[in-house]
Amino acid sequence: MAFSGKYEVESQENYDAFMKLIGIPDEKIEKGRDFKYTTEVVQNGNEITWSQLYPGHTATNKFVIGQESEIETLNGKKFKTIVRLEGGKLVVDFPKYHHTSEIVGGKLVETSVSEGVSFKRISKKVA
Repeated sequence: MAFSGKYEVESQENYDAFMKLIGIPDEKIEKGRDFKYTTEVVQNGNEITWSQLYPGHTATNKFVIGQESEIETLNGKKFKTIVRLEGGKLVVDFPKYHHTSEIVGGKLVETSVSEGVSFKRISKKVA
């Protein structure tokens, strides 16, 4: 489970459909569609700091695997949940979707599912 690193978005599948489904405003969908934002992960044992760097905004979530933590959604709303480790994947249930993150072939693969619609983001490691 080596998540630490800096990752840049390489590809996304079902971005628009998923973002609309979970209630992201159209202007945010438009801005984010082709932006190659960066995800930075710092892992110290079960403690993880997960930051996503967007234009003019950085969203950072700090959590301990298996302990209740406050997490911020894509819309900027905060909620309490438990991030779990299952089969090498970080798993978290957001209010409107189920999310997993894993390292596959050195790349960060994130999958979110809501109401049967699946969104997949693949990011290459850059540092």
